[in-house]
Amino acid sequence: MAFLIPMMRGLLRKGYDWADFCTVASVDMNMLQDVESRLPEEEFTRIVTEAARYTGDELFGLHQGQEVTLSDLGVLGYVMMHSKTIGEALTTYQKYNMLACGGYNAAYQMDGEDIVIRLYAVNPAVALSRHCIEDMASSLCYAMKGLAGKQIGPKEVAFCHEPGQNINEYAHVFGVMPKFRQEQNILRMSQDIWDYPVLSSDSRLKGVFEAIAEEAKHRLIQGAKLTDKLYHWIIESMPARFPSLQEAAMAIRMSARSLQAKLKQEGTSYNRLANRVRRELALGYLANPEYNMAEIAYLLHFSEPSAFQSTFKKWMGMSPGQYRLMLKERASSGEVLASS
Repeated sequence: MAFLIPMMRGLLRKGYDWADFCTVASVDMNMLQDVESRLPEEEFTRIVTEAARYTGDELFGLHQGQEVTLSDLGVLGYVMMHSKTIGEALTTYQKYNMLACGGYNAAYQMDGEDIVIRLYAVNPAVALSRHCIEDMASSLCYAMKGLAGKQIGPKEVAFCHEPGQNINEYAHVFGVMPKFRQEQNILRMSQDIWDYPVLSSDSRLKGVFEAIAEEAKHRLIQGAKLTDKLYHWIIESMPARFPSLQEAAMAIRMSARSLQAKLKQEGTSYNRLANRVRRELALGYLANPEYNMAEIAYLLHFSEPSAFQSTFKKWMGMSPGQYRLMLKERASSGEVLASS
């Protein structure tokens, strides 16, 4: 909910009336009285889209990213502010981002002399919002500049979506012209920034806020039905690995035996739930023609494409290629295929 505060601040700064916007966009102003409550991802996306329409700013998300401060991110922002280096701050962002936003995250990897930061939806079956991705990209760039107290610009920016009409504005915000219609949303930075010191670094305060972040993350995971909590945790883990029962038990602070017993009470098992995540991710990837079978098998952590194809056939009664062909045929006829 706290993400609405920089939106309100930005609208007010530009001369718009927040109360009028809330009326037009059907936003309950009383929601901001509890900034720790959480909005469903689709509702936040709707509000951002309404704000773009209300202001007539087709690049609302891109500009909104410049309104976000680290303090708007709550405890996540405070841990970042007191990290020792930019690299440590980015690691913190990835680890605790769910405290601020459960729908999107960032993953980084070293690539030669560069760091590649990938921005993605936690559930790839969910359609990405252009405004939300551009907001995330610009806010990360501005956050790193503020943390280091020096100009830090990306060497390359790439987005999956189509560009807005005012394309020169992207170069103004990022310092480089992004590439559009790409396979991934990425920021490519020089690896040098990894060791840039954070000006406000304080190891004692970082320890204090990190302990709070850990507890908040634990409460967030524990606050939902166990099956739902594990479902989202497995999705978040999937970019890096296909998590085991033992890893899941450690994440939610119970024994593997207790975890299995509680899941049995809810009518499922860990293997069944993990395979459900794999299946739903597979359906999302297959709906995107940019991914080939080998890439999907890799993303889902199958040992080889044939193992993925065999498992998918057990799930759906058809091969991945047949499913993708059916999607194509139904899309051409205007029919929508449910993925669940």
